[in-house]
Amino acid sequence: MAISAADRIRRTSVASVHVHYVAKAEKKGRGRAEVDAAVRWLTGYSQEQLEALLADGMDFETFFAQAPAMNPNRFLITGVICGYRVEEIEDPFMRELRHLDKLVDEVSKGKAMEKVLRTPPA
Repeated sequence: MAISAADRIRRTSVASVHVHYVAKAEKKGRGRAEVDAAVRWLTGYSQEQLEALLADGMDFETFFAQAPAMNPNRFLITGVICGYRVEEIEDPFMRELRHLDKLVDEVSKGKAMEKVLRTPPA
């Protein structure tokens, strides 16, 4: 039986993708601190927790399932990433993954961190 792409990414270690997130940001003059800030904003992990889970090889499924406090403003993340409109993704896991991808993409494109780390309109 073939493993679906969603199942494969669920089992992928966050650390194995995080290095690519950081490399993408660095190519555009941004850095790991900004990538990590976006990850922490989305998930509620502290920097120490993030460092530990990266060192431990935690997979994406566990990463999102054990996130201390998924940011309620994450639903303000809209637009297209990897060919999918984020707000229309039905699978909760894949939507969270694409939220993360979109944040990293925005960091890499030089978007101001105040805009990347969304707050609801007043």
